[in-house]
Amino acid sequence: MTAIEADKPVLIIKLGPQVGRLFTIEADEVVVGRDAECDLVINEREISRQHIRIKHQGEMYVVEDLESKNGTWVNDEPLKGERALRDNDRITLAKTVILQYVAVGATAPIPTGPQTAKPRLRLDRSARRVFVGEKEITPPLSLPQYKLLEMLVDANGAICTREEVVKTVWADAVSEGVSEQAIDALVRRLRDRLAEVAEDHEIVITIRGHGFRVEV
Repeated sequence: MTAIEADKPVLIIKLGPQVGRLFTIEADEVVVGRDAECDLVINEREISRQHIRIKHQGEMYVVEDLESKNGTWVNDEPLKGERALRDNDRITLAKTVILQYVAVGATAPIPTGPQTAKPRLRLDRSARRVFVGEKEITPPLSLPQYKLLEMLVDANGAICTREEVVKTVWADAVSEGVSEQAIDALVRRLRDRLAEVAEDHEIVITIRGHGFRVEV
């Protein structure tokens, strides 16, 4: 990937549909959302029809949450009202899509070739078998690893919170509590097992401050 100096602000989709896409903010005001009339359309069910507005204000650009159903975060902080944007700010929509803001004059990466295809993940639920592409994970995943992966797959790309992981994997231990270290250790072991057949692709993604999702 090469880079250019941005003469207009740029949004880079870092997570979600169209990952890697660069969207140049050409107008003084743009709306991002699921509606086809938005300037930047993101076809993701968790995204509101009109989710955020980014507008030119004085010498800066600001981002505003448009009363979205599932919320907006800037650098992991909840967005209430308007907030000035700075170079490299990370805008998270509904915990499922991440946009990186590149300010005027900053260096924006541009793709130099086709993106590497992501591996296809398939579960044989009746036999608790897992395939990445044409390769099967052997020996099979442990029951906690499989429960975690099945939950992430069923979420269809949406983020699963740590609380949801506990309820799914350790349902009988919810009242006793499950440590953060136990959750992280389980995610790490699942990643290691998937890496055995997924080559250079990272399938389980950690969204800092939010939870986990699969990227396939």
